[in-house]
Amino acid sequence: MQRSLRAARLATFVFFALNGFLMGMWVVHIPVVERRAGIEHPTLGWLLLLLGAGAFVGMRLVGPLADRFGARLVVPASAALCAVAVVPPGLAANVWTLGVALLVLGFGNGCLDVAMNAHAVQVEHGYRRSVMSAFHATYSLGGVLAALIGARTLSWGWSPGTALGVAALLGLACAALAAPALLRSETKSPAVVSETAQATPRRIWLLAVLALLLMLCEGVANDWSALHLRDVLAAPAATAALAYGAFATAMTVGRLVADRVATRFGPVAVLRYGGGVAALGMTAAALSPWIPLALIGWAVFGIGMSGSVPQLFSAAGHADRNAAGANVARVAGLGYLGVLAGPALIGPLTHLAPLNITLLLPAAFCLVAASAAKVLRPQHNSATLRQSHSGV
Repeated sequence: MQRSLRAARLATFVFFALNGFLMGMWVVHIPVVERRAGIEHPTLGWLLLLLGAGAFVGMRLVGPLADRFGARLVVPASAALCAVAVVPPGLAANVWTLGVALLVLGFGNGCLDVAMNAHAVQVEHGYRRSVMSAFHATYSLGGVLAALIGARTLSWGWSPGTALGVAALLGLACAALAAPALLRSETKSPAVVSETAQATPRRIWLLAVLALLLMLCEGVANDWSALHLRDVLAAPAATAALAYGAFATAMTVGRLVADRVATRFGPVAVLRYGGGVAALGMTAAALSPWIPLALIGWAVFGIGMSGSVPQLFSAAGHADRNAAGANVARVAGLGYLGVLAGPALIGPLTHLAPLNITLLLPAAFCLVAASAAKVLRPQHNSATLRQSHSGV
């Protein structure tokens, strides 16, 4: 059993890295795809909403399917869909074909996101300790790998269609090789899935709202960190780019160690103190008059954010084993909307206040999440982890 559990954990790492790699390959080729389709930045911004819409639909659809048929079947199918769906954006020749391609890619990404997180919950239950954050760190490492490979293929003059086609083939191969190691789960009748899907506990919706707030903060860091250093502190472009690098690196490193912290001190402490640290880092970055201190602030923000969202996903999955997929889909779906809403929220606010002042809003959201950390305490009727779910 231990050998199969370790193999399942390794396979889950593969699928998380694969998801990060596939989406990273798309991101690397965005400028080339934009020129090929003959569109400008504002149009691309609207089209990217289709990517988010497709992901949201995929998340809501695949959650109950994972509960009904088991992650062993749904995860490889979702990975194959995501791999194939990464190719059409590289072949799009105009705004219409690119829009449809992004909708399909978002759908595949949403399906894989929820399916692999549902299986991660199953693996975590077998380990009886927190292992979720490391999976999310692997997703980030997949994105780093995509950036390196994508940069190389672009330097070789590969077209987006060719590069994304090769990425799709690699994705299909990885999915096929990793699929046999996934854990089997008892399939449930449609009646059981339907009953559990309809009765959503208030706790799940609270977890989803916290995911919305925290992933909104991540979205702000993704799209505004470099602009903050450039526009507020007049940093050169190369230096400004270090802001996102500091945040992303710190978040990845934090997720590699967050599981041990959660096992030792409990998930409540991870969210409570992580949210507080994140708020402190964001405040320091926003109010700093010096570039080095701002970079440190963005790194501290990444450390504080690193373990919080994985703990929300874990709590949702363990709340009800019969509805793990559906509950993860609810939390991940609302959280994904936060990633999209973050940049859209900050933009209009900059017409009312300086950018660095508007960045205090994400800091406030982190404090709200920290104050609600008790929601991660296990319920008496939930399937809980023996060590990692000891509230503080």
